[in-house]
Amino acid sequence: MAKKFQSKKSGDKPTKFLRKPSSKTPFKPKAKQNDAAPSKRLIPPQLENDIPDFPRGGGRALSREEFDEVRAEVDAEFDLEEREANRRRKTGQNRNSAAEDELGSLFGDGITGKLPRFANKITLKNMSPGMKLWGVIAEVNEKDIVVSLPGGIRGLVRASEAVDQFSNDVIGDVESTFLSSMYQVGQLVSCIVLQLDDDKKEKGKRKLWLSMRLSLLHKGFSVDVIQEGMVLSAYVKSIEDHGYMLHFGLPSFTGFMPRNSHSGSRDVNVNIGQLLQGVVKNVDKTRKVVYLSYDPDMVSKCVTKDLKGISIDLLVPGMMVNARVRSTLENGVMLSFLTYFTGTVDMFHLQKTLPTSNWKDDYSQNKKVNARILFIDPSTRAVGLTLNPHLVQNKAPPLLVKTGDIFDHSKVVRVDRGMGLLLEVPSLPIPTPAYVNVSDVADKEVRKLEKSFKEGSQIRVRVLGFRHLEGLATGLVKTSAFEGSVFTHSDVKPGMVVKAKVIAVDSFGAIVQLASGVKALCPLRHMSEFEIVKPRKKFQVGIELVFRVLGCKSKRITVTHKKTLVKSKLPILSSYADATEGLITYGWITKIEKHGCFVRFYNGVQGFAPRFELGLDPGCETSSMYHVEQVIKCRITSSVPASRRINLSFVMTPASFNFEGLVFVVFVFLTDRVSEGMVKPGSLVSGVVERITPHAIIVDVNAIGYTKGTIYPEHLSDNQGLAALMKSVLKPGYEFDQLLVLGRARGLDAGTGIVTVVFVASFSRKKMLADVESSSLILTAKYSLINSAQQLPLDVSQVCPHSVLHGYVCNLIETGCFVRFIGRLTGFAPKNKATDDRKADLSEVFYTGQSVRCNVLDVSSETDRITLSLKQSLCSSMDASFIQEYFLLEEKIAKLQLSDSNGSGLKWVDDFSIGGVIEGIVHEAKDVGVVISYPKYNDIFGFIAHYQLGGITVKAGSKVRAAVLDIARMERLVDLSLKPEFVHRSTEEGSSVQTHKKVYLSSLAPFTCSLLQKRKGGAHRDLEVHQTVNAIIEIVKENYLVLSIPQCNFALGYASVTDYNTQKSRPKKFVNGQSVIATIMALPSPSTSGRLLLLLKSTSEVTESSTSKRLKKKSSYNVGSLVHGEITEIKPLEMRLKFGLGFHGRVHITETDFDSAVEEPFNNFRIGQTLTARILSKANKSEKDKKFCQWELSIKSSMVTGSSEEGDKPIIEDFKFVTGQHVTGFVCKVDKEWVWLTVSRDVRAQLYVLDSACEPNELQEFQKRFLVGKALSGYILSVNKEKKLLRLVLHPLIAVPERELGEDLSSTLNGPISHIAEGQTVGGRISKILPGVGGLLVQIDPHLYGKVHFTELTDIWMSNPLSKYHEGQFVKCEVLEISRSIKGTIHIDLSLRSSSNGKQGHRPAELGDNAHSLSQPVEKIEDLHPDMVVQGYVKNVSPKGCFIMLSRKLDAKILLSKLSEGYVENPEQEFPIGKLVIGKVVSVEPLSKRVEVSLRTSSASKATKYDISKMSSLRVGDIISGTIKRVESYGLFITVEHSNLVGLCHVSELAEDPIDDIEARYRAGEKVAAKILKVDEDRHRISLGMKSSYLAGDHTDDETPQIRKFDDAIEDSDIVAGNDLALLPQTSSAGLTIVDVHYENRKHSVLAEAESRASIPPLEVSLDDIENSAMYITVTENIGNTDITDTIDEKTKRRAMKKAKEQREREIRAAEERLLEKDIPRTADEFEKLVRSSPNSSFVWIKYMAFMLSLADVEKARSIAERALRTINIREETEKLNIWVAYFNLENEYGNPPEEAVVNLFKRALQYCDPKKVHLALLGMYERTEQHKLAVELLDKMVKKFKHSRKVWLRRIQMILKQNQDGVQSLMSRALLCLPRKKHIKFISQTAVLEFKCGVPDRGRSMFEGMLREYPKRTDLWSIYLDQEIRIGDVDVIRALFERAISLSLPPKKMKSLFSKYLGYEKSLGDEERIESVKRKAMEYVESTIA
Repeated sequence: MAKKFQSKKSGDKPTKFLRKPSSKTPFKPKAKQNDAAPSKRLIPPQLENDIPDFPRGGGRALSREEFDEVRAEVDAEFDLEEREANRRRKTGQNRNSAAEDELGSLFGDGITGKLPRFANKITLKNMSPGMKLWGVIAEVNEKDIVVSLPGGIRGLVRASEAVDQFSNDVIGDVESTFLSSMYQVGQLVSCIVLQLDDDKKEKGKRKLWLSMRLSLLHKGFSVDVIQEGMVLSAYVKSIEDHGYMLHFGLPSFTGFMPRNSHSGSRDVNVNIGQLLQGVVKNVDKTRKVVYLSYDPDMVSKCVTKDLKGISIDLLVPGMMVNARVRSTLENGVMLSFLTYFTGTVDMFHLQKTLPTSNWKDDYSQNKKVNARILFIDPSTRAVGLTLNPHLVQNKAPPLLVKTGDIFDHSKVVRVDRGMGLLLEVPSLPIPTPAYVNVSDVADKEVRKLEKSFKEGSQIRVRVLGFRHLEGLATGLVKTSAFEGSVFTHSDVKPGMVVKAKVIAVDSFGAIVQLASGVKALCPLRHMSEFEIVKPRKKFQVGIELVFRVLGCKSKRITVTHKKTLVKSKLPILSSYADATEGLITYGWITKIEKHGCFVRFYNGVQGFAPRFELGLDPGCETSSMYHVEQVIKCRITSSVPASRRINLSFVMTPASFNFEGLVFVVFVFLTDRVSEGMVKPGSLVSGVVERITPHAIIVDVNAIGYTKGTIYPEHLSDNQGLAALMKSVLKPGYEFDQLLVLGRARGLDAGTGIVTVVFVASFSRKKMLADVESSSLILTAKYSLINSAQQLPLDVSQVCPHSVLHGYVCNLIETGCFVRFIGRLTGFAPKNKATDDRKADLSEVFYTGQSVRCNVLDVSSETDRITLSLKQSLCSSMDASFIQEYFLLEEKIAKLQLSDSNGSGLKWVDDFSIGGVIEGIVHEAKDVGVVISYPKYNDIFGFIAHYQLGGITVKAGSKVRAAVLDIARMERLVDLSLKPEFVHRSTEEGSSVQTHKKVYLSSLAPFTCSLLQKRKGGAHRDLEVHQTVNAIIEIVKENYLVLSIPQCNFALGYASVTDYNTQKSRPKKFVNGQSVIATIMALPSPSTSGRLLLLLKSTSEVTESSTSKRLKKKSSYNVGSLVHGEITEIKPLEMRLKFGLGFHGRVHITETDFDSAVEEPFNNFRIGQTLTARILSKANKSEKDKKFCQWELSIKSSMVTGSSEEGDKPIIEDFKFVTGQHVTGFVCKVDKEWVWLTVSRDVRAQLYVLDSACEPNELQEFQKRFLVGKALSGYILSVNKEKKLLRLVLHPLIAVPERELGEDLSSTLNGPISHIAEGQTVGGRISKILPGVGGLLVQIDPHLYGKVHFTELTDIWMSNPLSKYHEGQFVKCEVLEISRSIKGTIHIDLSLRSSSNGKQGHRPAELGDNAHSLSQPVEKIEDLHPDMVVQGYVKNVSPKGCFIMLSRKLDAKILLSKLSEGYVENPEQEFPIGKLVIGKVVSVEPLSKRVEVSLRTSSASKATKYDISKMSSLRVGDIISGTIKRVESYGLFITVEHSNLVGLCHVSELAEDPIDDIEARYRAGEKVAAKILKVDEDRHRISLGMKSSYLAGDHTDDETPQIRKFDDAIEDSDIVAGNDLALLPQTSSAGLTIVDVHYENRKHSVLAEAESRASIPPLEVSLDDIENSAMYITVTENIGNTDITDTIDEKTKRRAMKKAKEQREREIRAAEERLLEKDIPRTADEFEKLVRSSPNSSFVWIKYMAFMLSLADVEKARSIAERALRTINIREETEKLNIWVAYFNLENEYGNPPEEAVVNLFKRALQYCDPKKVHLALLGMYERTEQHKLAVELLDKMVKKFKHSRKVWLRRIQMILKQNQDGVQSLMSRALLCLPRKKHIKFISQTAVLEFKCGVPDRGRSMFEGMLREYPKRTDLWSIYLDQEIRIGDVDVIRALFERAISLSLPPKKMKSLFSKYLGYEKSLGDEERIESVKRKAMEYVESTIA
């Protein structure tokens, strides 16, 4: 039966469970594998059966073969019955299932007839072997890869199917870590389906096995079908020197990837076997090698080309194709691609990740899209595509959510009826789409989703999973999803108590399921406390029980049902870091050895309990007391988390002590039992030293019941150094008066006789036993513990939170510090609570046994844990006990040292009372101080440090009287002082040394006086405890400081430099003489060794921690104090000093004794030099160097030697500077315009660039001449007291009477003293080159400009004198004249000539004596006389003649009849403005100042003698000016200026590009510039060239009025009128957009005021804002002077008349602007006068409105606008429209509400103006103010109202593209229907250009292609198309387009332009090969045309 069944089903058919499994049947049997694989299927060698998630136990009665045979028979019967039942159910189904079948089935591209309703959607049901899929790697495991496929399906790839085994290396890697090195999570891969198996672990589920081998994916590929541009995947076969050998999975061809193609991209570690994607660059079909290029950007953009006859086998998942929308389906889109294929896109792969319900509107028929292939089913030829933007870019969608995340405000985007909800989850940084199936929407069935959920509403969702390929999350909305603490595996934590339902029971344990669906395993051994024989009786399927989680590894969860573990309330131990000493918890025994037991805890943590910690009786076997899997309560004795070791004990309350690390425990059996009346811990006892061992001191204790006690060396003192010293001098018999009992050296029960002793690691076992064998008490002699014995707690209940206790460190670990009190009571200080510096190493801060003060942070009564803090900031000493014990113990040690000597012991101390004066002899003077000897005591010496000499010089052998500051009894050394305040104080108080009197009273004499003399005021004051005093450090000792208190008659005190908790920390540095703040803690008494004990304020702070470094102590240094500092750094402008203790200061360069002759004052100083300085002030906190520069210092002799009162206020220098004062400063900064100097610490000065020199070369090198730190002297020009800023000039000022200058001029030049005078030479910078003969505008001051007349430009008059100058050029000027107008405007005339007289210029010999005037301009009319030869520049030309300039003040007139001997047909052409002419004076009228000159030969010299007449003088390469004499088709004949020579400029040399119509471009008489190319003197020919490349470096000004800029022309009109420019202030216009043109009569202050009034935002529009945004077009020169000849046709006449009219209007407007700028109205009356004079000028009215808005009078501005609309003539439509536009802006800003006000005004404007212009004006305002919504609404109305306007349609299209909206094609279709046919081409081309610039370039290409198909010979379309492609920069596309264009049959002229454009493009790329190719094709075209 089994064989029969196997023949009917395939080899991978899943097995089924039995319906009634017996208790003996395993829970998950393994299916039998077929030996033979089926044919015609791509099934790889089968792996062995999957290893189960959890190990199984038990055995079977049957063999494997027998069991498999029986199982197969039963499965066959069960499957047969199931198929029959299914067939019966299917027959009863209704016909509505047809839609479901259609939805689940796949259809291919061979669709005929009716289109399908649904898009292809793959499921496990319709998958078949051989199907190709695109997926993303979700997991990379050791033996397989998990791939996320479309629809959320997950497939598995075995290691053997991950790569083709093409080398032995790869095979070896597969066995190791090959997968993790070759593939990464998130990588996109192509797969092929191998087979589908039923899941052996979960019933009803199937496993999908995939393969990523390229040999299967590339099946059907050959070298012939591969083309350039294709994207292929390949393995790295080997890594070579120049690249990588590739393997495509097929043996027919191989590949190579150059290394340089890989290096240009991201840095990727390429390994052998790695899968790479590349673009095919070349195919060598001969050698069968495919060359790839690795560029991710190129790979993501490459589109598969439409190949002829492509088969479905060549389609690979992930391939990008160009597709076209064929139709929309119910759940997706159908596309056609690659000509022959059809594919579908489901709703989860659309272009928008969040498609709304009207998503179908985005996919109109025939719409072009880019898509990638998602899957291919060869059997049905079904193809799935994706439009997902991430996948199209060849990138996996981002994973921004996690399973289990809850989002409260998720937005409903779409409701799919009967299917589910599409949500927008607010993840960061971008939202994530999520889909909720209809079954997950609610716990109850929801029939109509659309009624329960509305689109746009917000709901709460929980993430159930994530589809990696779609970037789509799956979610739950039903209420039950938010209940419970466990939702996913990540929510499960070790130790968590959970409820679960048993779903399966097997021999290895039970499978349970939590409420959220998470499954876990309860192993058999954890199903009960005891061994279970029949687990199925205990655990029935379906029963719900309580479990505790044991561990979570990956997704495998184990739980326990042991009652002791489940109900335990003890802490959970789930990591080694949580294992702290003393922790009590439950575990279970896993293994029993002879030497102990192994215990396991949660999450795999293990520990070991040694045998002696098991609590066993002697001789008892471990197995008799404990068994494996027994739950045991254990205590942690020690742990090393780094090495994962934990030592345990089954004894809960031991009495062992731990001092330097618990290493092992020794048991000592006491022979005698201890009675209950013994000494308790915390008692004080006394004892005598019995013996001293290397590691302990054994004492005889005077206590009942105890005879022995042990003191460890660390417990001899609170001070570590003194403890070691005390142990070295201790001897048996020494008696301790007070000892504190810390504990008893025995176990828990006194009756057991077991003593537990803990000792350090270095102790030997024998020594320790010997040390404690007879000891029974652990004692301490620490002063801090003895003094606080009453406050020390014995039990946890006695510990109060936030109290400060004394204790000692008993153990140090990496995570913290253990502190012990009395007995076993221990607290723990975590590392972050142990020190203020969290980065500090605890072993470097504390030591075992150290006395500490600890702050109790928390006390846990449940766990008996005490959490402490040892931070110094919280635990600082509040008394002087630390230093007090030091002095007491020092005295004891000194006595013990001298106990064996026969000397006088410490009797010598009686003669050296602290504070007393004693006489001695100078024994020796050393570098560190002076040594004093005493004849009475040979072994006692005194020492006087340099600081204590008090300025007294002593010599060896001399006697001195010195005051005793400190006594070192152990070193037998006395510290002395010769300072008068100590020596005289003792004398005044009558406290001279008494040698043989009271021992202690004499030493206490200076302190027992209750009243001490106070130095200030002579008052007395008592010394009181806790009194805060200012003290001065006299001596710095290793452990303490000797201080003096000046306010208490220099009483001496002593303070410790460390504290209990900071003994090992780096102590703070102190220096002699430093001032500190201290508190008196104890008055002198025997308990203080006769010393006054102080507590420094710093000891309560963190010692040298990061906090204390940031918070500096308050210093006693005050402003005015003298300090001694050391130079640490020298900068150009300041010197850094260090003084005191860590204090820094700076000496500004102006605070030194500098001489004005010395440029660098700091040269005399060096680093390390010591200086005396006085404190001036604290530095400004805003300074960058405030961390180091805390004080401002001065080393001036006057400051250091003089007296200054100390205080907190800074020493402020007076600001006493006046104009004209000579000052010296130092350069601190140099920028482009200014030199900044520092005159003092707070005063700065500036020197302008033009004031620094006169010579241009010096001005050019301005920044190099002034170096930072260099001294510079000058004279003050102006003073700004508020900013403390001076302006300097280098020369003395010139006093000018104020009455001569006038008020305005004096204010401009900063008062009655000016730095500029007539005749003075100044430096200047050319600001502007005025057009025509306007000359130059030269800046000579920041706000002062002068004008250089055209005749003052050069010494020798020449043609085109402006060619020597350019804007920004520095020049040397001479001030000719300073004047002012009636309005107060300053006029300055300058000259650039070398001298006012001028140099002797060139003078023709023929002129004789009358030519003397050529050497210089004629300044006065009196100097002229008839027949005098003069020269001048043409200023103006009219039909009656011209005017010439003789000088800056004299003009002359030349009549038309006297211009030449012959007839002058066109004076404007023959005598252009600026031409240099020479003539003779005809007449002079001094009264009327009229001069007439003649240029005729009879009255003037021959020009040929003066001009260039010889051809030999011309040189090739020279640039010449000339006039066009004649225009021919082949070129221009040009007359060289000032000569009779004529040259030819061939048409090919006119411009870089060919010129089609030469006559339309050039006219006879035009002035041009040309370059001499060739001079042929033999043939008398001159060849010229006018290409721009020839004239690139020339600065000649050959502008003509036709090409002159409008803004230059406006200034030109001023020059013609004779108005001079002087001041050129910076102007701006906010109220109106006005050209920045500068006129005469402007006042700087007045203009600033007018500008501030004009800054009104609402009117910020141009007057011509209707059709364009051009500025005001200004007036050009010589309007209307051009005569229109009779030869011009009528059309030309009309154009000229219209142009003349426009120019006239511009002239009037410019005149109005000048009028307004000359006299800026300041009041409403002045504006009223102005509008009456110009009632039709919109410019004036808008200015008036802006003025009223500046006064905040909006209503008045509205009334002015209404007046303007009523007043302006109805014919002036443009002027009225300007007012409407300004009115729009006004209401848009101030309307109420603005939108409504603008609309009402708009409706009014439509009644008076052109509707189209009004609409465009309003649209422009909306766009400027970014009111896009209103702009769109207006445009929609405009396209309906003005449907025949091309401009309106284009504006609408532009708006759509800017907002990234779709709908351009539909709008374009509407426009073409409305627009006239003549506008179609221009409209389409402009729309295409907009697509290229703002939209999708592909749409633009389609438009151009469509036009070129109809009009292939329109080169203008080709040119525009090429320009747009060139702008995008796709080289291949551009070249292909050029090739198409040059292949057309067009006229030669058009072809030439195309070839020229092609050649220019290739030249821009620099590809020589391509350049030659274009030239070759051009030659071929020419040859073919000729032929």
